[in-house]
Amino acid sequence: MAGARYKEVIRIAQRRPGRRGTGAEPRSVQAWLGRMARACEHATMPTYPVFAAAALAEIAGCFAFWAWLRLDKSPWWLAPGMLSLAVFADLLTLAKSEAAGRAYSVYGGIYIVAAIIWLWGFEGHRPDRWDIAGGVVCLLGSALILFAPRGA
Repeated sequence: MAGARYKEVIRIAQRRPGRRGTGAEPRSVQAWLGRMARACEHATMPTYPVFAAAALAEIAGCFAFWAWLRLDKSPWWLAPGMLSLAVFADLLTLAKSEAAGRAYSVYGGIYIVAAIIWLWGFEGHRPDRWDIAGGVVCLLGSALILFAPRGA
């Protein structure tokens, strides 16, 4: 829903200066919408940092369930886990993409690398050369999907 509002602001703001779209908005409102749209464009985070933060939130949330079910931790681990999963879902919506499936496929590569980092940093298992090679392949695949030239 917020994405639709953002697109509407961008659409209105991108009209030529001095032209009154439907005639419903005065020039001062149109100028204000233009400034707001430009601010929104600059405020959105680049894709990779958004996905890295989302991956950390998703892994932390899933690990809370893992700890409860597999490591016999308290059910209280679930509360921050669910909050972390909600943050993950919210972060995914910040990525710039015209299609959810494409955003999710790019995110998949980032998630795999984040899981390898989690393996080392939080679980104490040093990644071997195959973990690292697999992570590099995933990052290359995600970059290919993200930066590929798309026809209009």
